[in-house]
Amino acid sequence: MDNLVSTHWLADQLGATDLLVLDASRHLPAAGRDAHVEFKMGHITGARFLDLATLTDTASPVPAALPRPDQVADRLAQLGAEPGARIVLYDDSALRSSARAWFTLTQSGLTDVAILDGGLNKWRVERRQLDCGISDQITAEASTLEDTTKVVTKAEMLANCQSGEFQVLDARAADRVFSSGIDPVHGGQNGRIPGALNLPFGKVLNADGTFKSPEDIRAAFKAARVDLARPLVTTCGSGITASVLLFAAHLIGKHDVRLYDGSWQEWEADPDTPKEQGPE
Repeated sequence: MDNLVSTHWLADQLGATDLLVLDASRHLPAAGRDAHVEFKMGHITGARFLDLATLTDTASPVPAALPRPDQVADRLAQLGAEPGARIVLYDDSALRSSARAWFTLTQSGLTDVAILDGGLNKWRVERRQLDCGISDQITAEASTLEDTTKVVTKAEMLANCQSGEFQVLDARAADRVFSSGIDPVHGGQNGRIPGALNLPFGKVLNADGTFKSPEDIRAAFKAARVDLARPLVTTCGSGITASVLLFAAHLIGKHDVRLYDGSWQEWEADPDTPKEQGPE
C-alpha cells in the first residue's frame, strides 16, 4: 500500500479484512466543530474514530504532546487493529490533521499507514457512500511499538540556533511568522525561531485538498529556500500542520526530516528562548 492513496483505490479496498480506516479529524477550538459529532453524522463506510485530539501524552511538559508508543498501541487495539493491519487515515479538517495522525503512527514504528488523498471532502464530492452513527467495535490485542525518535526537543532546537545543524521550516501562515502582533490561533506573540524558513502548509496542496505532484512539492520547498540535500525540522503552532510538510517531504523521498512537536506554542511561552519578529 502506498502512503498516499486515492478515493478510487479506497473504494475498491473497502471490506478487506486487513484494512482499518480511521477518521483522524481534529479542529482548532475556534473552529467551533466537534469531530466526534461530525463522525457520527457521516463517515466512510466501516471507518472508526481515532479521536486524535485525545491521543496525547498528558504527562509531557510539551503542549498537546505526541503520545507514547504504548498509548498508540492501546488506542489502535481499542479500534480493532490486528497486527499487520493496513491503516488508512482521513480527515475533514482545515488542518489536514490526517498528516499528524500519520506521523503519530509512523513515529511509533508502524509502516503500513496511508493518508486518503483529499480526505472526506473529496470522498463526499464524488458522492461515495457514507454511514451514520457508530457501529459495534471489536477490540484486538495491543502490539508492542517503539519510538523511532523522529521528534526534536526544545533543547535540540536551542542548540541548533548556534550550530545550524539542520534547517527549520515553519508551516504557519506568513503573517503569523513575520509580524509582531498577537498570534490569532494560540495567543502570545507572533514571531519565529531564529533562522526559520517559512512554507505555509497549504502551498503543498491543491485547491481540492489533495497533495500536489512531487515536482510541484519540490518546487514549493525550493521556493521557500529549503536545501533538499540538508536535514530538516518542521514546526508550526502546535505540531499539527508541520506534519503536513513532513508528509509532503516524505512523498518526494526526503526522509531526513523530523518534527519539533512543541512548536511555537512551547517556544513562545518560554521567556528564555530567542525569538525573531517582523520581516526577515
